[in-house]
Amino acid sequence: MNSDRVKRPNILYIFSDQHAARVMGCAGDTAADTPNLDRLAHEGTRFTRAYCPSPVCLPARMSMLTGKMPYEQSCWTNDDILDSAIPTWLHGLGATGYQPALVGRMHSLGPDQMRGYVQRPIGDHSPTWPGVHRRSLGVLNNTNSPLVDSITKSGVGQSSYQVMDQDILAQSLSFLKNYADSDRAEPFCLSVSFMLPHAPYVANQEDFDAVKDAVQPPSQPQAPNNEHPWIRTWREAKEISATSTEDVMRARRGYYGLVRQLDRHIGSLLSVLDDNDLANDTLVVYVSDHGDHIGERGLFWKHTFFEESINVPLIMRWPDRISAGAEQDQPVSTGSLGNTILSLVGALELPNASMRSFADLLDGQAGDPLKETPIFIEHCTDDLPSWAEGYSVQQRAVIRGHYKLVYYHSYPMQLFDLQDDPFERIDLIDNPKFEELRAELLHLILLHWSPEKIAAKIECRKADKKLLRAWAEATHPVYANRWHVVEDQNYLTNSPPS
Repeated sequence: MNSDRVKRPNILYIFSDQHAARVMGCAGDTAADTPNLDRLAHEGTRFTRAYCPSPVCLPARMSMLTGKMPYEQSCWTNDDILDSAIPTWLHGLGATGYQPALVGRMHSLGPDQMRGYVQRPIGDHSPTWPGVHRRSLGVLNNTNSPLVDSITKSGVGQSSYQVMDQDILAQSLSFLKNYADSDRAEPFCLSVSFMLPHAPYVANQEDFDAVKDAVQPPSQPQAPNNEHPWIRTWREAKEISATSTEDVMRARRGYYGLVRQLDRHIGSLLSVLDDNDLANDTLVVYVSDHGDHIGERGLFWKHTFFEESINVPLIMRWPDRISAGAEQDQPVSTGSLGNTILSLVGALELPNASMRSFADLLDGQAGDPLKETPIFIEHCTDDLPSWAEGYSVQQRAVIRGHYKLVYYHSYPMQLFDLQDDPFERIDLIDNPKFEELRAELLHLILLHWSPEKIAAKIECRKADKKLLRAWAEATHPVYANRWHVVEDQNYLTNSPPS
């Protein structure tokens, strides 16, 4: 896009945590009460096949900032620290005259808590150094982690995440209203980063009641008899095989209730744009970092390459610039989103980012299969996080067209045809008809990505991480950009029968 012909728009970048792409009315989910996201999709373009760079929070978010894959910046786990010398798309916007502001969640570790933003009035609820003690969630302790507690302690109540999102919304509305009252000489760039619908699967009474009768059981409520050995190992390690139907349904209803609350917050943001004559001049983006299984296959949270975990909502609206009411089915990576925004506003893309702009898919035309870029998703970790259950993994998936190949180091691969088998029930890996395709996709996965080298690097860095943790535990470093969790913000009331 020619920068001389582009009038720089305002940018409202709305970010959520752990929102599965299918849980929206506009995606066909009749249980999802999302009128504001549905409206945004009606007025903009919805990407039906947007994929996160990693099914883990921090590496997904850091890749979305830089346009680099996790292996390219050695940022795989939730306790890796991104090199501050790597520019982000916010640096790119700042270089063109924007003053990017962030309200809410970033999930960046280390001393750099800005990453190209110049304002950050509300920061993270979690520590920005590994080893720093987390604030207690009281009766909801462990429910925000991939632990069975998040399923059994679910239903009606309140978590600190809901309270934090209310503060994020209030601060964001204030920002937008202050801009509306200004001379509007320069466009704004505001990132509003919510915590919802991340577990705890606890929603307030109104939202829980509003969705409880509509939420259906998982389409695949149990693990298949031929479950992949790594998935079975993960399930057994997380002790979720014996969760009751009542617990699963209560957790699902809590999740849908949180999505409803999130959608209401998004509606408040869109209303401020409407009420202050800002909508036509504002590029609005809605995206999430990764998804959630919420009971499909008997699984919860993320950490896999199934669609529930890696397919995320992505909607973009800019009146008269982005096609309205369009659905784009070509696969894209959310790691390319930053460069796409830079391209749309006439800025230069990040010079060394491997994931390039997909702005050409926003003109309402169907994607060109001959120009499709393979989409890669990584899941690598050491055995240090408590949720890893002592496992270190090197896993990667590639999506090309409607096929997905999943590589598990030291375990069998999986191959799915997402067109004929969208719920991934039929593993084609041993089907001789797909031998040539399997070889092609495996070549793509391993072309620049070595599981052995990654494993060695991750193992070598464990000593550094342990030292940083010991330092933080001993020195109690002060860190900025923190939203303070208060224990009594968290409670669980008696849930209606499921």
